[in-house]
Amino acid sequence: MSQTHSVTDVWRKSARCEAHNCVEVAERADEVAIRNNSVPDTQLAFARPVWAAFISGVRAGQFDLQ
Repeated sequence: MSQTHSVTDVWRKSARCEAHNCVEVAERADEVAIRNNSVPDTQLAFARPVWAAFISGVRAGQFDLQ
């Protein structure tokens, strides 16, 4: 996980975002970065395999609150 960023990042916002405090995602050459749009200078970046495993877990319901 790194915290470097580029001014050329293209950030995508969730279609479900209706106000502030939305999660945004930027795909980079070898990693995927995330941030809260209300604090754009604070970002986390993950290696693509780590991000893919996380997304797979989300889709499988591993993080659902019961």
